[in-house]
Amino acid sequence: MGKNQHVVPHGDGWAVRGAGNERVTSTHRTQAEAQAAAREIAINQRSEVVIHRPNGQIRDKDSYGNDDFPPRG
Repeated sequence: MGKNQHVVPHGDGWAVRGAGNERVTSTHRTQAEAQAAAREIAINQRSEVVIHRPNGQIRDKDSYGNDDFPPRG
């Protein structure tokens, strides 16, 4: 399983940053564009996308790897 990808505020836009990395992977004008880029990386690495609010708080998470606790149904 790869590094989780974080969608974070960056200057006047948004960025994708791998967990534990100081440098951003890519920058984007909108949060939606950054989310799409992070999603592609997370699918490829079978990891998670962590979406932050403009104030830095975590807003949402999407998992694209093996789920240890899949939904029952």
